[in-house]
This record gives sequence, C-alpha cells and structure tokens, in this order.
Amino acid sequence: MYNVDNLGIFCWEVFNLKKKNDGKKLAKKMIIALICGIVVGLGCIFLRENLIESGQSDTWTFINNIFFQDITAEGANQAIGIFYIVGQLFINALQLIIVPMVFVSICLAITVITDTKKLGRISSRTIATFFKTTVVALIFAGLIGTFVYQMGAFQSVNATDIAIQEGATGSNPLTIVLSIIPNNFVSAFTNNGGVLAIVFLAVAVGLAMNTLKNKASTVQKLLVEISEIISVCLSFVINKFAPYAIFCLLTRTFAAYGINYLLPALAYVVTVLFALLLYLVMAYPLYLMTMAKLDPRPFMRKIVKVVLFGFSTSSSAATLPLNKETTVKEMGVSEQIASFVLPLGMTINMDGTAIMQVIAAIFIAASSGYDVNFVSMTIIAVLALIASIGTPAAPGAGAIILFTILTGMGYTNDAALLAYSLILSINRPIEMLVTSLNVTGDSVTSIVVAKKEKMFDEKIYKA
Repeated sequence: MYNVDNLGIFCWEVFNLKKKNDGKKLAKKMIIALICGIVVGLGCIFLRENLIESGQSDTWTFINNIFFQDITAEGANQAIGIFYIVGQLFINALQLIIVPMVFVSICLAITVITDTKKLGRISSRTIATFFKTTVVALIFAGLIGTFVYQMGAFQSVNATDIAIQEGATGSNPLTIVLSIIPNNFVSAFTNNGGVLAIVFLAVAVGLAMNTLKNKASTVQKLLVEISEIISVCLSFVINKFAPYAIFCLLTRTFAAYGINYLLPALAYVVTVLFALLLYLVMAYPLYLMTMAKLDPRPFMRKIVKVVLFGFSTSSSAATLPLNKETTVKEMGVSEQIASFVLPLGMTINMDGTAIMQVIAAIFIAASSGYDVNFVSMTIIAVLALIASIGTPAAPGAGAIILFTILTGMGYTNDAALLAYSLILSINRPIEMLVTSLNVTGDSVTSIVVAKKEKMFDEKIYKA
C-alpha cells in the first residue's frame, strides 16, 4: 500500500511520463506532416511543370487558385486558396499571442528572480552566449562562402524572367537601437515586429514590481492567470491544429516555386542549405559539450519537433511557445531562465539568419562583378551581425534585411539587384531551415545559462 509520499512520487512520475509521451506523439505527427507535405509539394512542382510545358497553364492556374493562391494578392479576388487560408490562420493564431506571452513571461521571470545581481549575471551570460554563437556562425559562413567563391561556382545569374525588385530601403543598422525604447506604451503592444520594445517594457515592469514587492501582488496574480490562459490556448493550437497546418504550409511552399526559379541560383541554394545543415548537426552539439558539459544526444532527440515546427512555419515567433514548452518540460531548464532567454533570443539570436546573409551577400557580389576580398568579407560579417540582431522573427524578414547589407557594401548595380530579386524569389525554403537554426540556438543558450546558474535538472534532460 502506498503512503502519501509514495503516492505523490507515483503521481509525479505518471505526469512526467504522460508529458513525455505527448511530446513523442506530437513529434511523430509533425514528422508525418513534414514528409507528406514535401512529397505532395514535389508532386505539385512536377504537375505544374508538366502542365505548363504541355500548354495547359490555364489548368495549373485553376488548381493554384483553388489550393495555393495568396487570396490577399492583387488580382486574386476569385481565388479560394484553401492551403493558404489554413496556413495563415494557424500562423495568425500563434502570432496573436506572441506579444502578451513575451511580456508576461519576462515580467514573471524577473519578479521571481529578486536578486538583482543574479538577474544581471543571467542577462550578461545570455547575451555573451548569443554573441559567441553568432560570431562563430559568421566565421563559418564566411569560410564556406569564400571557398565556393574561389571555386568559381558563384557565376553571373541568368534570370531574365525575374523582375528587378529594389527591396526595402537601406538604412543604418544601428537604428535598431532606437526601437528598444518605445515612445508609446500602447502602440508597442500592437506591433509583432517590435519585440525588443516589449522586452524592454517587460524588464522595466518586472523590476518595478520587484521594488514594490507586496504592493504589486494583485498585478503579479493577474499576470500568472494570464500566463495560464495563454498556456491552455497554445497547447490546443499546437497539439490539435499544428500537424494539419504544417502539411498545408509545406505543400504550398513547394508548389509555389517552379524549376525555372530554382536553377539559376542552384549554387547559392546548395551552398546555403549545406552550410545550415552542417551547422545544425555539428555546431550545437559542440556548444552543449563544451559550454554545458552535457551529452548532446538527448537534446538532439528532443529538439526534433521544435526544428520541424520552425522549418514548417518559418517564424521564430510562431515557434516560441513550443520551444519554451520543450525546453522547460523536456530539457530540464528552469522556467525562469527559459522565460527570459527564449523571448530575448527570438529577437537578437539569429545564427541561421547570419549564415544566410553572409553567403547571400557573397553570392550577389560575385555574380554581379564586385570583388570579394578579406576586407569586404569582414565588413559583410559586421553588418550581418548588426542586421541579424534587428531581424523580425517573421517569415521573409531575413531576405528583406539583406538589402541593408547590400546598401552598406555599395552592391547596388543592376546585376546586384537582379541577383537580390532572385534570392527574394526562391528564399522561402532556405528561410525555413534558417528558422530551425535560430530556434535551436535559443534552446541551446537556455540550457547553457541554466547549467551555469544551477537552475537545470539533468535528470529531466537525460530522461
């Protein structure tokens, strides 16, 4: 017969086993959705090419309008876009909760960490780890990009069917500093792209609540209840809706690109994908082994569903809820650490984005007649470091920010704009993998910081 203590231990073990099984089931569902999405998407590519080559482009247009068309695009008044609608509703459901979740999580994390010295130490360790991994990513990308460039693979592109796009207006990357402190409290909560401002407000409110102590207990209780509501809503969206939405997102992504768009920049695509995959499977395990003194195998096994989720949504913001749940409940990181590190990492930790931007800048420079040397490589790396910090955690943001680097380097002739337009046309699949790296790096940093702060449960990690 169980006594009270044994019964409590038994219930806790059953709870952890259920959570572990739920995580495995979700990972399996996402893998199935990923495989099905890729298979059906590739089938759509071949169907598209065959229909167009046989003079039946109207048939493909009809199919595209029913399943894949962006119904908000100009001239798509009669389109149905079933896959687009399902995917966009899912992304919207996740992004709806990003700002309140980041604000509440950081506020509560700071109110629990009442020791200001400890909070300062956690902050400095987090930022230092982000900086180290990003610098390594930049060096890694520079070496691979230079090697491919020296091999002569980055030749002038032949993409006459692609219209030149000027992209976003180039600006000083340091303007990101100005966005940290908002000039309006309310407007800061209406912009999903201004996460740095939300982080600042959350830290300020959390520190004020620490100073007021019991006088702010009502507000703290309210934030706890809001956090619980957010958790319930997100759990439903991720567990029930995610696999179907992932299938729709992936299928539509592959179906949207024809072979003619992919071939002109095949060297760029292969180089970036190789660099991103190599960094994902090699760098992060090494970080865990050297910085946290941990066996990386449990991490690589458990992070799979987060990687797949980030790959499917192409948004660090949309992946944040699942990343936090996995990092806390399966990796053994204290919720205080994860609630502070992950939202911050979503904004300033962009290893994958930095790799993509460096290789893309080298490709554009080489294919448009500019000389690539050590000095230009160094400037590209510095600009990529600064620009990646200000990259919004949303699909397509990395390619837009890339224009800032090109402007800073002076890569603005017609050939450069043509190469940049080509990247904009084909970069969605690449940014899907970029997001996987970004969210994996956030989780790794959480583990490293938690281990150093002795706020890490190694038993949960190894389970």
